[in-house]
Amino acid sequence: MTIELEDSIPVAYRLQFPIRQNTYLCNGELKTWQGDLQAVQSPVTIASQSDAQTETASLTIGYYPLLTETEATEVLDAACQAYNCGRGIWPRMSVEERIKCIEVFTYKIKEAKQEVVALLMWEIGKTFADAEKEFDRTIDYIDATIDALKDLDRISSRFVIEQQVIGQIRRSPLGVVLCMGPFNYPLNETFTTLIPALIMGNAVIFKPPKLGVLLHHPLLEAFRSAFPPGVVNTVYGDGSEVIGPLMASGKVDVLAFIGSSRVADILKHQHPKPHRLRCVLGLEAKNVAIVLPDADLEHSVNECLLGALSYNGQRCTALKLLFVHEAIRETFLQRLTEKVDKLILGAPWDKEAQITPLPEPGKIDYLNELLEDAKKGGATIINQKGGQVSFNAMHPAVVFPVNAHMRLYTEEQFGPIVPVAEFSDISEPMNYITQSNYGQQVSLFGEDPDTLATLIDPLVNQVSRVNINSQCQRGPDSFPFTGRKDSAEGTLSVSDALRAFSIRSLVAAKENPTNRKLIKRIVLERKSQFLSTDFIL
Repeated sequence: MTIELEDSIPVAYRLQFPIRQNTYLCNGELKTWQGDLQAVQSPVTIASQSDAQTETASLTIGYYPLLTETEATEVLDAACQAYNCGRGIWPRMSVEERIKCIEVFTYKIKEAKQEVVALLMWEIGKTFADAEKEFDRTIDYIDATIDALKDLDRISSRFVIEQQVIGQIRRSPLGVVLCMGPFNYPLNETFTTLIPALIMGNAVIFKPPKLGVLLHHPLLEAFRSAFPPGVVNTVYGDGSEVIGPLMASGKVDVLAFIGSSRVADILKHQHPKPHRLRCVLGLEAKNVAIVLPDADLEHSVNECLLGALSYNGQRCTALKLLFVHEAIRETFLQRLTEKVDKLILGAPWDKEAQITPLPEPGKIDYLNELLEDAKKGGATIINQKGGQVSFNAMHPAVVFPVNAHMRLYTEEQFGPIVPVAEFSDISEPMNYITQSNYGQQVSLFGEDPDTLATLIDPLVNQVSRVNINSQCQRGPDSFPFTGRKDSAEGTLSVSDALRAFSIRSLVAAKENPTNRKLIKRIVLERKSQFLSTDFIL
């Protein structure tokens, strides 16, 4: 898949490439980096005319700093100083003042929407509609987080008297938070940890994902100007070079990481004080759809198509294995393959594009390995266009029948492959889910309430979300997003995230005249941010 640079790209997305980012945010300053830079290649292949010949190439869209341990340590020191064991300006600031800083930041980043959306398309191959949706959803998430904190603050503003003890319970920050988001939602997923961590009073270091770095560049000035020095800091470069030393220092209090369990385990084991480290992790999933014999076929096919192939299947919530009952398997697959073959490959800004280039280097080779392994085990690519490759894009492949001897049965493909397994007895998919290393979500498709009820009750003890006649998904953000087994640690909804990045703290005193008078004076004269009955309307 190629495009003509001058003729095919809408003017709004012709950014001034390459973007040379040679700054990083540390202690309230955008510091200039004089060392090595990492080139960023777009997954979109460009076609151009030269001497009557057509040449294709991957476009270098920018560069970002390859920092070293020295800069990483500098960033860590800035965060530690800003938090200052809870005595810094930010952790002692009132909830209302912190919210104002977040609101200023939100206002500023809205001005960068067009550039961020364009970079989402150029860097990770996300369609315009999905890129715009990611940006807008991030703004909505920030607004919802502010509202949730206001609600929490109102609840916390009252005193409790139990067994002749006066107490006030509020949530306090945890310290220095290291935030690392994934490439598939580099803005939204990063902010779902970064924003609640910030608003609860923590100091934050965030490292953008390896793919999806440049889109954060237009936001750096907003971070710098909206928050006190050292409250938000950025670090770039190879993880072993810059993240390893941060974890090994023992000064990181919270690890917020969305990615693979392998990397999460490495990071956790580098910390010398494991009981001090709190982890909020979103990891792999091998989400299953179970299509029962009485399912509405047209609806089930459409939902499975979206669930398996939205953003090329590069979502942790994607449906990565379909179990279809033998009674409807033939009709289901016929309809599914017809729809899959109608999906259009294109550049991210093509309005009709549904499948776009894959940003991960070597991803096509990996997907082909999975397909060849499945073929050796007796499976077939059953749609006509399945597996066809055009530069960095692959047409989705529907693979059937998939069984336990194939890598696709248990391995998370994270790409445009739709493995399908047939079942005759419901115990087959149920056993699969029970024995799986992952426990994020499952989708059930059927019409009989008795059958669905008998499946729901055991499944909620295996996965964190059971979807009825709908694809797996994260939203709405007010719903808990987590997983069992190797799929997650902690819960990320708007309200749960506030709790994940804070701890309940209590000020208490025996109920007697002296203490009543003392507490009353502190409250009335507004001497304490914590011991207070003020709340935000």
